Amino acid sequence: MAVKNGTAVTEFILLGLTSQPRMKLLLFVLCSAAYMITLCGNLTIVVLIRVDSRLHTPMYYFVTHLSLIDICYTTSALPQMLVNLLSDRGTISFVGCVGQLYINVAMGVAECFLLAVMSYDRYVAVCYPLHYGAAMAPDLCRRLAGACWVSGFFNAVVLTTVTFLPPYCGPNQINHFFCEAPAVLQLACADTAPTEAVIYVSGVIILMIPFGLILVSYLQILATVVHSTASRHRAFSTCASHLAVVSLFYGTISFMYMRPRSSRSLEQDKKFSVLYAVVTPMLNPMIYSLRNKDVKGAMLKVLGGTEGS
Repeated sequence: MAVKNGTAVTEFILLGLTSQPRMKLLLFVLCSAAYMITLCGNLTIVVLIRVDSRLHTPMYYFVTHLSLIDICYTTSALPQMLVNLLSDRGTISFVGCVGQLYINVAMGVAECFLLAVMSYDRYVAVCYPLHYGAAMAPDLCRRLAGACWVSGFFNAVVLTTVTFLPPYCGPNQINHFFCEAPAVLQLACADTAPTEAVIYVSGVIILMIPFGLILVSYLQILATVVHSTASRHRAFSTCASHLAVVSLFYGTISFMYMRPRSSRSLEQDKKFSVLYAVVTPMLNPMIYSLRNKDVKGAMLKVLGGTEGS
């Protein structure tokens, strides 16, 4: 590998989405609002599931974990982004960049596997409703959720390590609004082709294994309900929220991480990252609350109790 001369980088400068003061102010307002909606929406989902016994089911147990993942994911990137939007020089320490990338990868991978687990939960609920309680026992749910978190943290160790394994000796300007592997690797002082290949292959595997499980689950659901209109309607109402979240998550992540290097553009990636770093975590609680009678009922119950006290 050919290595450039220079001193070791101790901090990075995040260039952000724009350098225009007016646009930075507008983005600050919009992203602040999105972050508050994300926090309030996901925390509301967590609290409602916690306090309403009707929501103490496997599906909502996994929804709780989805909300916690979204909170961790946005919190790892957005506060730093908001601070940088108000400053002339958006800096982040080398260690802070490593930590930010680690949390981003860990939460992204954990969500991939959690969506697969949630599809299995929907498969059991639709195809084996009489055995649902026994098949999705609380202990199994805890183990499945734990496995999602562990897989996220383990894969994050690997991908973060290979990202920061090449030397970084300058320049130190990251063309992004947070530390993301492709943007960070542009600053490495060595040939990063092998590292990018490892990240690309790992990304495809990590995305496709859960996606394959989701696909198999829904094919089984489709085969079960295909001959009954009533069953199809019940299955759709049961699975609609999960399908919407899966489509949103995989649509954005696949575009980012499953394209070959030749078709990548950092400017395009940076703008598209807003969808899965800001928009998707904000929409997930809305999808599960607006389309779900149980969640809306729990919210009305809590609000009614508050008003009556």
